[in-house]
Amino acid sequence: MLSRWFKFKQLRHFAAGGMVVLLLAGCATAPGRSTSQGSASSQPLGRLVVATSDQDHDLLAQLMAGEMALTRTDIKAASASYSRAMMLSSDPRVAEQAAAMAIAIHDTDGAEAAIARWQALGGKPAPLAQARAELALSQGNTDEARRQLEILVNTGDPDAWRQFGRVLVGSRDTAQAAQLLEAVATPQRLPSDPQAWLAMSELGDKLGRHAYAMQIAEAAVKRFGTAETYAWLGQMRYHDGDKAGAKALFDKALAKDPKDTHLRLAYATLLGQSGDYSDAARLLDNGPQDADTYAMRAALAARANDTKTINRLYTQLQRAPDDVRQNSAYLLGQLAEMLDKKEEALKWYDQVPDDDDHAFDADLRSAVLMQDLGRSADAHEQLAQMQTDYLDQPAQLRRAYEVDAELYMNEQQYGQAERAFTRALQVTPDDPALLYGRGLAYAESGDIDQAVTDFRRLLQLKPDDTDASNALGYTLADANRDLPEAERLIQAARAARPDDPAIQDSWGWLQYRLGHLDQAEKTLRGAWMAHKDADVGVHLGEVLWKQGRQEDARRVFDEVRKIDPQSTSLHNTLKRLNP
Repeated sequence: MLSRWFKFKQLRHFAAGGMVVLLLAGCATAPGRSTSQGSASSQPLGRLVVATSDQDHDLLAQLMAGEMALTRTDIKAASASYSRAMMLSSDPRVAEQAAAMAIAIHDTDGAEAAIARWQALGGKPAPLAQARAELALSQGNTDEARRQLEILVNTGDPDAWRQFGRVLVGSRDTAQAAQLLEAVATPQRLPSDPQAWLAMSELGDKLGRHAYAMQIAEAAVKRFGTAETYAWLGQMRYHDGDKAGAKALFDKALAKDPKDTHLRLAYATLLGQSGDYSDAARLLDNGPQDADTYAMRAALAARANDTKTINRLYTQLQRAPDDVRQNSAYLLGQLAEMLDKKEEALKWYDQVPDDDDHAFDADLRSAVLMQDLGRSADAHEQLAQMQTDYLDQPAQLRRAYEVDAELYMNEQQYGQAERAFTRALQVTPDDPALLYGRGLAYAESGDIDQAVTDFRRLLQLKPDDTDASNALGYTLADANRDLPEAERLIQAARAARPDDPAIQDSWGWLQYRLGHLDQAEKTLRGAWMAHKDADVGVHLGEVLWKQGRQEDARRVFDEVRKIDPQSTSLHNTLKRLNP
């Protein structure tokens, strides 16, 4: 089908021809002087008469108005313009568009008039029947819709069954569409084309008629026995829980066409969903390779944490044909990251084209890698450019601000992080993840009131959020304020995730604030043994110090230094304990 813009350009050509006729007619019938009445002193332009049709009788103006209304998604105005245009044009495509617009806004009279005009101008039987079926469906007239659909599929038009499917997919009443599908798309009526059978089976499955979908899929296998029919029936069997039957059907499909890349990918996906990762990998290792097979092989290797295979894939992909390698620049960057080849990953991400689906993600990963490589200024410059490039795309803009904030958090530049989170919240207000991040930034910078405000707002939005409960409880405990509220919040977090070391750390620190040193030491030691986190170690060391066990505390502090030599928490704690 032609795009709307291409249709418009063609119609504009026809309209321009009409305008030439109007101009000639206007000059020929212009009132006034005969040539004998002309004066030698008259200005030449004074003798020229230009026809100026009013807009309602100007085909080009109506077509342009209709297209402009469509760009504003004002279907009602577009319908009105096309309704006028079809009466000025002898092109059936104008009437076809007018009919589509009228059906879209449920203008029955307008649709019937447009279809009649379309037919009078020589519209083809199949699209006319499609339009009449759509109109009948919009009116809830199932019998008429069925009659028109039967006319449609009996026209012999090569696109008839595709048009049939479009009518049913566009129906607002799923039950009505399913009823018509089963009534019209019978095995006796379907054409000798496996694609049509597969399409009807898939449509039946989407419309909730699984038994019909299975019947058509099984009949397609018996009638055609192609690789695609075996594969589709295999997917149906898999979703019914018959994994063995699904594998047997996919094996038959592969025997029919062992080099079909899409078929191998579909089978590997099924095997992966069943947990048979090694079988899926073996299936994809053999046969032709393209960007998609490499991507799935990499995903399977990553899931299995198989560094050896990842390394092998990285080497193979670098030697792949130019088109495969160019289409896999993002994947090559990911593989290089997995192998800790950060500089190489940056180079691959830089080769991802701007029109690639992964272009945004490649730029984000590049910023993160720049920081890892000690190039924080470059990382923030990259993110600033992205914030300009994606200014009109809220989802991407929000993510660019968020990553910028996260990098500032890593650098312990909490004021900058707070400002980046705030800009992100201007794009998506009350975003829970952003409120949580900004709350942490406020807490780290010592702005406890603002941190508490963000965490409390987050809990209003998500009352059962365990992380928010823990964050607010810990922030209050660390500030040594509102300890009963802190206890309630952390207790709720502990109930949700009793073995979480971060929550245990919060509970142990609260016990310290409450003066329960023995309980604090026991809880914090458990958290420290479960996860050697610098902040947990600092808390345990302070409790041990307050218990009078300075040597034990120093040993813990020494371990913290090995984990995080730049720990500001350790520096501040030591300064406070031993001024």
